[in-house]
Amino acid sequence: MALVAAALVWFLEPYAGFRGETFIELERGTGTIEISRTLARAGVIRSPWVFWAERALHPSAKIQAGEYRFARPATVAEVFSRLERGDIYYFEFTVPEGSNMFDIANALESAGAMHAADFLAAASDPKLIQDVAPGAKTLEGFLFPSTYRLSHSTTPFEFCRIMTDQFRKQWKKIAAGSAADPLRTVTLASLVEKETGVSGERPLIAGVFENRLKAGMLLQCDPTTIYAALLENRYRNAIHRSDLDSHNAYNTYQHPGLPPGPIANPGVESIQAALHPAETKYLYFVAKADGSGHRFSTTLADHEHAVRQYRKRKTG
Repeated sequence: MALVAAALVWFLEPYAGFRGETFIELERGTGTIEISRTLARAGVIRSPWVFWAERALHPSAKIQAGEYRFARPATVAEVFSRLERGDIYYFEFTVPEGSNMFDIANALESAGAMHAADFLAAASDPKLIQDVAPGAKTLEGFLFPSTYRLSHSTTPFEFCRIMTDQFRKQWKKIAAGSAADPLRTVTLASLVEKETGVSGERPLIAGVFENRLKAGMLLQCDPTTIYAALLENRYRNAIHRSDLDSHNAYNTYQHPGLPPGPIANPGVESIQAALHPAETKYLYFVAKADGSGHRFSTTLADHEHAVRQYRKRKTG
């Protein structure tokens, strides 16, 4: 009688032999014996045999592979039910518009999802996007900004694949019927994304860049200078004279045309602006001192006046 009572306690009483929370990963095809041992080692159940017994009660049930999070005491029936219905653990991770691969890598490491260096290694390999952009040097620009569901078992390569797949879907919708080159478009869009957060300005910014390209003028885009410094691991949170003088291929103060590739991962609006730049005569723009956007100019004299006004208001 005492043995029966003890067995009932093991089956019916919630149990947690861990503190806080614990995670287990079940690979596809893992058998009952290994699952029961994994659960017991993690302190989710008291002993492997209680899971065997529960399994015997549900011989046709299918256990779902994936990562599971346990944070409170549970009966073996509750544990089995979660595995059967696939109550898999995910956490949300947001990639903001305008993030570059260095930003994403640091955010992933801060979230405890993966090491920054491992993500950068995966993002530096362009294979996942070469069907769309054969000339891409890395995945920069094609790691589409969105909110994703990840688990602790998501690898850097898998996450890069998820983001580039999302870019591919979005590109098909945004550029439907267009013959635009994806690499050139996304490169221009990344400059637009980094230059302004004001939605209505994006086509104008794209128009200015296109006008400067047609005129053979240097783009002189500050964010490209920052990106060049990031690539060489020398960015110091501000643009210095040495950055402007750098001969890195991404520095548009020294090299004509667009940089060799994107400098960030643009969102839908910036990609649309790059595909459909505003028809304008503007050749210059400078930020307004109040942060509300930019002042656009057609002549260098007007632009220099706008720059003086900006500096006066910022210092005055």
